[in-house]
Amino acid sequence: MRAGPLNRPGGPSPLSTAVLADRYLAPGETTCNDVFKRVAHALAAAEQPDQRAHFTRLFYANLLQGAIGAGRIMANAGSANHGTMVNCFVHPIGASEQSVADASDVERALHAAQRTLQMGGGVGYDFSVIAPADAEQATSNSGTGSVCAVLDSFDRVCATQALVNTRGGAQMAVLRCDHPDLATFITAKRGRRRWATFNLSVAVTDAFMRAVADDGLWCLQHRAVPNAQRLATGAHALSNGKWCYAVVPARQLWNMIAEAAHHSAEPGLLFIDTINAANDLAEIETIAATNPCGEQPLPPWGSCVLGPIDVSRWVQWPFGMGGQPLFDFVGLSRAVRVQVRMLDNAIEITRWPLPEHMHEAQAKRRIGVGVTGLADALTMMCLPYDAPAARCFAAQIGRCLRDSAYAASAALACERGPYPLFSPERSLAPGHFSAALPKAVCEAVAKHGLRNSHLLSLAPTGSVSLAFGDNCSSGIEPAFDWVYQRRVRIQHRAPQLYRTENRAYRLFRALYGQRAALPGYFVTARQIDGLDHLRMVATLQPFVDASISKTVLLPCSASCAQVAALLFHAWQLRLKGITIFRPDTGPDDVLSELPPLNGRLTCFC
Repeated sequence: MRAGPLNRPGGPSPLSTAVLADRYLAPGETTCNDVFKRVAHALAAAEQPDQRAHFTRLFYANLLQGAIGAGRIMANAGSANHGTMVNCFVHPIGASEQSVADASDVERALHAAQRTLQMGGGVGYDFSVIAPADAEQATSNSGTGSVCAVLDSFDRVCATQALVNTRGGAQMAVLRCDHPDLATFITAKRGRRRWATFNLSVAVTDAFMRAVADDGLWCLQHRAVPNAQRLATGAHALSNGKWCYAVVPARQLWNMIAEAAHHSAEPGLLFIDTINAANDLAEIETIAATNPCGEQPLPPWGSCVLGPIDVSRWVQWPFGMGGQPLFDFVGLSRAVRVQVRMLDNAIEITRWPLPEHMHEAQAKRRIGVGVTGLADALTMMCLPYDAPAARCFAAQIGRCLRDSAYAASAALACERGPYPLFSPERSLAPGHFSAALPKAVCEAVAKHGLRNSHLLSLAPTGSVSLAFGDNCSSGIEPAFDWVYQRRVRIQHRAPQLYRTENRAYRLFRALYGQRAALPGYFVTARQIDGLDHLRMVATLQPFVDASISKTVLLPCSASCAQVAALLFHAWQLRLKGITIFRPDTGPDDVLSELPPLNGRLTCFC
């Protein structure tokens, strides 16, 4: 394909340079290219000795083209520090979900969390195995107390790590919709700075959602034995081996969830039955939690190596400058195939916080090829993010990612062997993700197997999009704005405000000048209806075997009823998860509009 104008608007912005230096440059490095060379060389070490030079060049070229690793890879691959290259982990709290976690279980889980956080991994947990506050175990000498008390302990461990690691730590707390402590969990962060290191999600089942739809009753239950006071109020044993603590209207809980999400963007929802039904390994694993951002549902001790590709780099003739905008799907497919190999290599050479992580990863070899710059690509293609044509184009990108990744994994399986737990009967069974692949790819999978159980994950990509994408739109999110201010903490200094320009906007200005009016296809997150945010996720989810991190940005004026309706519609669309954000403008906002011209920024770039 004939190359169009260069779709990068010159050198990096001061903000991108600052984030790069703070988070990713190793000693002696000064540019992105230095990082790319280090990462490519490190990941090629998994190859045969006589092939390492070749794959170093191949990985380096792919990195230059925008196929990068997630933050932990870019910071830690080939560096002298002891960090892991794996962003995503999920840890169990108890011995199994069929038991009640005791004090020793919690203590072991805290030690595992500390080790993982120290090495740079973010961790998600299902706290549903913790006894409720009204349980006999919680009032004995077990030491667990309640779900909220246990979360306090994990939050303190993570906050301590932030003192020695400028990036801090991130955790996800998940609680099932039938846990008796659900109401307290939902409201625990409201109006106060509690659990600052945690994102919160409620794992909702189809049964709960149907009870909400039908205005039915809902049983709050647990395996822990209720205390005497709770027994006196009518708690009783159930046939499933659990105890019913209370029966409440499902909509009462639903309204609490919607009010909390409306107020403070938490909790998000995980549609846990959809997640497990769509998992090709559902016969051998149960998923109850995700990583901190929600794009990677994982079993106990599960992990995933992530690597987004900046899809805006494959637009030819952006904005129609010099010809009709075109997209190089052949080039993107090549990049995906190289990306699969690079991420598979990362599993071999990364440092693992715990042996359990390594054993689980090597049995299933999960990786997550993703995207960033989707909104920029749509804008360069002259497509408004919220238009049906944009979703159709996004689906073409998703299909290219899926088909290319699975073809690459089958080719790797031919070369290196499939992942140990691979089963062709399971993976290619009707209704499974792999069964929807093109015939040629299915035949390759049937013949050679798959090197990786999961291959696709759409993550937020915040800081890597800043450092290596020159502030391209993050993940699959629409652009927050074209010119805005961003609050960033560098090292341990106070946060500074940077004037920030979106990369597609900068390119448009470089091509057409500062006075040219922005065409109608330049739309920002605030201009997009909440349903169109959901529709984009629903468009891409069929091509993603893991999940998608996506925040639905609503105007400040959005009502609680509107939030509730969007959350419910996300379930109807069979999404795997959803988070709603309604900004309440304040001095601590990470992203905000530019102040008036007489306003003052601490760092104007």
